[in-house]
Amino acid sequence: MRHYFGTDGVRGVANDLLTPDFALRLGRAIAQQLLETVPHHPPRVLIGRDPRRSGAMLEAALTSGLCALGVQVTSAGVVPTPAIAYLTREGHYDLGIVISASHNPAHDNGIKLIGGDGYKFPDEYEAHIEARLLGAPEPFPYPPPERIGRWHYDPRESEQYLLFLLHLMRELTGEREPLRGVHIVVDCANGAASAYAPALLHELGAKVSTFHAEPDGDNINRDCGSTHLTTLQRAVLETNADLGVAYDGDADRALFCDEQGDPVDGDAIMTLWALTRHHQQTLNPPVVVATEMSNLGMQRRLEAEGIQLHRTKVGDRYVAEAMRYNGALIGGEQSGHIIFRERATTGDGLITTLEVLNLYLHYQKPFSEIAHPFEPYPQKLITIPVRDKHAWQTHPDIQAQIRAAEQLLGTRGRLNVRASGTENAIRIMAEAETLELVEAALTPVAEAVRRALG
Repeated sequence: MRHYFGTDGVRGVANDLLTPDFALRLGRAIAQQLLETVPHHPPRVLIGRDPRRSGAMLEAALTSGLCALGVQVTSAGVVPTPAIAYLTREGHYDLGIVISASHNPAHDNGIKLIGGDGYKFPDEYEAHIEARLLGAPEPFPYPPPERIGRWHYDPRESEQYLLFLLHLMRELTGEREPLRGVHIVVDCANGAASAYAPALLHELGAKVSTFHAEPDGDNINRDCGSTHLTTLQRAVLETNADLGVAYDGDADRALFCDEQGDPVDGDAIMTLWALTRHHQQTLNPPVVVATEMSNLGMQRRLEAEGIQLHRTKVGDRYVAEAMRYNGALIGGEQSGHIIFRERATTGDGLITTLEVLNLYLHYQKPFSEIAHPFEPYPQKLITIPVRDKHAWQTHPDIQAQIRAAEQLLGTRGRLNVRASGTENAIRIMAEAETLELVEAALTPVAEAVRRALG
């Protein structure tokens, strides 16, 4: 049983679970693990964060724990999560750390670990760190002062990431300003994208209408960004833009809307990209990796074109692992967290934006005509707070209702029940050929969960 690490690092309320004391102790545990596993000393760590209020506090405490045991720490400041993945790999750091709670509200925060290869740490590595954290003696035996690690802030790290993105788009298109004449609305969620996305797109020649790019530490994700897409939809219609893009707090995901204000999710983007590459005979192997939440309509469309959809558990780390295993070029989640394996090791909202804009330029059509490549099945997802989020797996009444729902759906739909990775809740999703069938399958299962565990 994990005590602290979930599907995406450690996440919780600032000054509740994520106190400076906890961050300090976690920094020490990470340092111990690095000192025993990396072949050289001192280990080198790169840290970045999103702009929420508690970020600087937690970075200072985490850095203190790392430096106290002899680790060298470089801070990149406020940067998107995928920037740390890229810079850790390119800068030959032993570890990257991101302090962010992604799409969560400002009072939450999180600590994510990224390996020197740019990929998120596997579960077993985090388990070793947890064991060190739980077993640390008090008072803790610190080394002598001459072994304390050094800390410094390097603004060149974030500049290098922006230059990488500019070069990528210019290489894809062969033009210095490929977006000249394209009007894009950008919703930065008052998060880490605020200093990057507008500057990037403007430098590439686009006309950019920017919204929610003034982070104050408390307004991240508040009624904006990828979790509140209606803001973007309204802005696109009001400005007569060609398309719009919205990020989450740490900019590792992106969702879009077309010029008519209709939303375009991660499933649609992955399908469009895969179909385009397949028709160009450059999708090798012909596989897309998605989670168990991706729409059945997507699966049917891909399979009709001879493309396999490989499903994983929810969580970008599981998508990345499956992509590495089967060599897939693209994988991701309906929420807009998409990995382009030729470009990056993790989901990157800004790379996703560039890949989508490259498709838009390729087709030379209104975005609405290309951005909806399949007819989605009706789908409904509900979240039920519970006392024990694992008990559903063995509860006889819940299991009986799940079996009945699966029998009802047959080949016309599917049901997914899972424990939340970030809260004490169960998520139930049903999709089917009709909304009536969705409700018929979903409702009895939800009622059984509420009766037994609510």
